[in-house]
Amino acid sequence: MDRERLEEFRRLLLSQLRELLRGADRTRQDLSQGLEPGLDLGDQAYLEQDLGFRIRVRERERNLIWKIREALERIDRGTFGICQACGREIPEERLRARPVATLCLDCKLRQEEEERRRER
Repeated sequence: MDRERLEEFRRLLLSQLRELLRGADRTRQDLSQGLEPGLDLGDQAYLEQDLGFRIRVRERERNLIWKIREALERIDRGTFGICQACGREIPEERLRARPVATLCLDCKLRQEEEERRRER
């Protein structure tokens, strides 16, 4: 992949990372504020359920943050866009859809099929 494309992916990944970190900061602020005193039990239950949902979403986003940082490291090492299973180049269309991808589509499909077989 040429330098210009790599820098384009770096900018995309950094933008996604900043957005995810802003969301995490908002959730952390919400957690530090706690529940408002004087709410009835129904409102408290709703707010706690909503907060629980947002925490689960943030946990998934934390995993994505980790993957984004790894992708940025692969750009620095010169291995971004190379399938970790077969060593072939990952098509740019796949990387645009999922910039943190580490496997080409064929290898990813094979991996998912193996996982399904193990689960049976």
